[in-house]
Amino acid sequence: MLKPLKKVFCLSFFLCVLLSSKFVASQVIADTTPVQFSGIVVTADSLKPIPFVNILIKDTWRGTVTDLYGFFSFVAHPKDVVVFNALGYKTVFYTIPDTLTINRYSLIQVLRPDTLLMNETVIYPWPTYEQFKQAFVNTDIPDDELERAKKNIDELEKRILFDELPMSSSMNFRNYIDNKVSQLYYAGQYRPNNLLNPIAWAQFIKAWREGKFKVKKQGD
Repeated sequence: MLKPLKKVFCLSFFLCVLLSSKFVASQVIADTTPVQFSGIVVTADSLKPIPFVNILIKDTWRGTVTDLYGFFSFVAHPKDVVVFNALGYKTVFYTIPDTLTINRYSLIQVLRPDTLLMNETVIYPWPTYEQFKQAFVNTDIPDDELERAKKNIDELEKRILFDELPMSSSMNFRNYIDNKVSQLYYAGQYRPNNLLNPIAWAQFIKAWREGKFKVKKQGD
């Protein structure tokens, strides 16, 4: 008589423990309990991951940034409003549910493109092209600037400056390297001599006839 009662008592105790464990496991966690909030952010059209998405809890500086694969993970709390913000996409607000039974929550967040098309705007310094030409022609250039410009493009002045100015360190180095390369190139053989080159003589005679070797006077 005692054995059946003992079996009934054990069975009842086992059922009570099982129900209590299920009840405890299904309890909603408190709003102050930290939750590991993880997920991935993708595009709405192609479901491609979006890297470097700013993810912040609203009205705070707590959050993170997605990696190259659009993945994110940080600690939040139930009822927190999470803001997803990325350049070229619409901002999305997501509230973490307050019905969580575990301290982990995953999400796949979809962002939609936010493209703003603007009409073409052309800015002109003058109302019409004819007014621009008239203003350009009538521009008064100061004499000192005009004379300086003429001096900078004068061939004789540039030749005098070229002959008088010494070579810089970079020019000396380049000259030294060129001489070394020339020595190595013609090592073991005779260097070319333009005195016996008919093409060089033809070019010299042509330049002499055209007066390219005449020295211009200072007043010319």
